Amino acid sequence: MSVVPKLTTLRQFDTCRLIPSRFADVEDSVLAPLADSEEVLRHLFELDNATNERLRGEYGSLPGIGVDELVFGVPNFRIINAAYTYPRPEGSRFNDGERGAWYCAFAIDSSLAEISFHKTVEYQEIDRFEDSVTYQCMLADFTSTFHDIRGIEAYQDCLDPASYIESQKLAAELLELGSMGVIYPSVRDPGGTCLACFRPALVGNVRKGQAYRFTWSGSPTPLIETIEHT
Repeated sequence: MSVVPKLTTLRQFDTCRLIPSRFADVEDSVLAPLADSEEVLRHLFELDNATNERLRGEYGSLPGIGVDELVFGVPNFRIINAAYTYPRPEGSRFNDGERGAWYCAFAIDSSLAEISFHKTVEYQEIDRFEDSVTYQCMLADFTSTFHDIRGIEAYQDCLDPASYIESQKLAAELLELGSMGVIYPSVRDPGGTCLACFRPALVGNVRKGQAYRFTWSGSPTPLIETIEHT
């Protein structure tokens, strides 16, 4: 790094992370609704556990993150751990395919813009904009010091809307330095701010917020509706 990102002490409450509702509603396993009996459920668990990245991480058998870094015994700890143990194979903006991060936004509009963009890209690949999906907002609080690339021209390549090459390179270098994470401008929501937190222990007070339904009806632009709690 020719220019080291500045350090910012952040005290930010109610950050927003959207996850598919099925993962928030059934925290232990999405398999439970599929089983007709305890025996069938046990067999499904055994099959799922053989390749379950979160459980492998919690037992210390993932290359990118150690069990000593994960969290246990706090509300929604499995959701926190899953963010770090289920990275996309190609990685995301500030993580590679071996170690995930907790991505969140300071405001819900930025999270909605991110989900809308990435889901729309998926539908563009199959040339079909017909679907309805629900997402649960998970709120979290942060009080720590993070590297901050906002307003630093040298890191504009890390905000490339079409490439994660430079941003993943920066993240790897910062992890080596013991970084807690990166504060950065939202790429999909101009004016928004996002955080990629590298350390599970810093993701505090995780709880459910509002749920949202995204509906594509032939157009690349989805209709976004709030879902009333019942």
